[in-house]
Amino acid sequence: MGRIGFQELLVVFGLALLIFGPTKLPEIGKSLGKGIREFKQASKEVKDSVTLDDDGDEPKTK
Repeated sequence: MGRIGFQELLVVFGLALLIFGPTKLPEIGKSLGKGIREFKQASKEVKDSVTLDDDGDEPKTK
């Protein structure tokens, strides 16, 4: 459990198509992609700020 297979993706896509219709679905996908991109960017910024030195000049190297 935990991984989504191809059949499950088809069911989810089919339900979304029935609920939102073919004209609204691309707009929803675009908004979802933008939200995911912003979330990844924000989490990267937080990660970068946490790994800074006490001096705050340069990030720590592994």
